[in-house]
Amino acid sequence: MKLSWEPQTIAFRDELCEWLDAHAPTRAEMQAEPALSSAHYPSWARPWQNRLFDAGLLIPGLGPEHGGRHLGAVEQLVYFEELISRSLPRSTNWQGISIIIPSMLEHGTPEQIASFAMPSLHAERSWCLGMSEPNAGSDLAGLKTRAEQHGDVFVVNGQKIWTSGAQDADMCMLFCRTDTTVAKHKGISVLLVDMRAPGIEIRPIKELLGPGPGEYQDLNEVFFTDVEVPAANLLGPRNGGWALTQASLAHERAMLWIQSSFFVNDAVTTLVELGARGSELDGARLGDDPRFRDVAASRAIDAFAIRCMGYRGFAKFMAGKATPEHSILKLFSSEAMQQTLLAGMEAVGAQAVDTDPIGGPTMRWITRSWGGAYLGSFGGTIPGGTSEIQRNIIAERVLGLPRR
Repeated sequence: MKLSWEPQTIAFRDELCEWLDAHAPTRAEMQAEPALSSAHYPSWARPWQNRLFDAGLLIPGLGPEHGGRHLGAVEQLVYFEELISRSLPRSTNWQGISIIIPSMLEHGTPEQIASFAMPSLHAERSWCLGMSEPNAGSDLAGLKTRAEQHGDVFVVNGQKIWTSGAQDADMCMLFCRTDTTVAKHKGISVLLVDMRAPGIEIRPIKELLGPGPGEYQDLNEVFFTDVEVPAANLLGPRNGGWALTQASLAHERAMLWIQSSFFVNDAVTTLVELGARGSELDGARLGDDPRFRDVAASRAIDAFAIRCMGYRGFAKFMAGKATPEHSILKLFSSEAMQQTLLAGMEAVGAQAVDTDPIGGPTMRWITRSWGGAYLGSFGGTIPGGTSEIQRNIIAERVLGLPRR
């Protein structure tokens, strides 16, 4: 898709590309020592994050003191497009950079910013996010983890689940209940918790598709038993945590569609490349099968529609208008990815269960077979609100349908 940019935006993209060419880690570096979780820093990741900080390209919408350069929304869009198209992470601790640090900078005290946010911007601390619980996933207001204040400490008891990177994280941004006498969304607070504190137990959640030794493993259960947290680590007002849930989930949300768009487009491109190859059974090209061509064309249309819808929503965001496109994109892109991988798996047949990755130079982010990638894609319909929750949001807030 060709877009018309203002001269200053073109100049910024040229400058950014030149800087990335000179300073970004190579693909060989990243593949030789991959991150083992979303809170793990390989040896190349800390210097890379600090280079971004020094160049004002870590969180570019912020000021230089926080690793940015006060970029406007359009330049930030260009920034994210370039990084994602090159498969470059800003940080291997993505939830720290995208959600937790911006929330601390917005709601934290000067002491908290100095003690927690600044070291984290320099990759000296990594973070996990303590939100979901066994009975409070999409319904976050239903969380039951308790924090009772005794003098200058909070004592925490409860359980979190699906906590990404907990085994490698230094700290946790923990959402917990501090008042049980008010409406459930009004009694939530946020604590900054040291993950090495006594009373914390971390249990990895084993995935059906792996991982093997030394491979990426991210999901965990975390149990808190009489964990003491300094009262000074309360982020924002006591019982004011619900506002932080909305802020933390909103940071850079206007840009998240870009990653989904590139991922779906990469999957479709790989599917089309699959059609150009001959079958190992009879040598016929999959692309000569009209049914395969029809499926591949449908998936390509989906990928293009996601990109168009994303730009449309971004333009409305820039104009200060409501952007229901972003709720639709979360649902549409995760299910389009699933359907694309299913098409590839069905086209390949029994060989889809091979362990060889399908990625290659096009789908660089896939490390599984067609079958493994398809099974893994079901996870994409869960984070950020399940497909069922997204349909409810779209029905009520976009279509104006009544609650059931």
